[in-house]
Amino acid sequence: MTENTIRKFKWFWAWQDDKEEAWLTQMSREGWHLASLGFPGFYNFTVGEPSHYVYRLDFFTETKDYTHYLQLFKDAGWEHLGRWGGWQYFRILAQEGESPEIYTDPDSKVQKYRRLLAFLIVFLPVWNVVILRNLGSSVHEVLQFISFVAYIAFMTIYIIAVMQLIRRIKALKQL
Repeated sequence: MTENTIRKFKWFWAWQDDKEEAWLTQMSREGWHLASLGFPGFYNFTVGEPSHYVYRLDFFTETKDYTHYLQLFKDAGWEHLGRWGGWQYFRILAQEGESPEIYTDPDSKVQKYRRLLAFLIVFLPVWNVVILRNLGSSVHEVLQFISFVAYIAFMTIYIIAVMQLIRRIKALKQL
């Protein structure tokens, strides 16, 4: 890191993408502009003039249509900053008081959260196989207990995430 860059850690859950967007926008107003993403929760910023960049996140994992997907955003004036997992990070310079959206209707936002929900549902069996396989392979009771606690914690967070996403989808459908 140089004196013109900083690395910040801030954790957001998958259903808190709006809070993450607001935080990134606020950082930009303070003169810190997202430069790249690191390990989950780590953000690299460069210093610059305070600006009114508006940040938006999308969840998109399709590799076949990825170039076309990015071109659509570019054509609409959005700058792609990077991705982490399926999360895509975009920004656009907005006029004061404006808050541009990448999705202009609730149904499109619902589709975003459905893509994320589908990813989580497909991902669960893989994690279950990996974790449960390792859980039974440990010969030390202490390691088995730690693995079991980690599994319970993971499943709790997973269930909360699914419930929060379903709640978010229902709220958007009522708009």
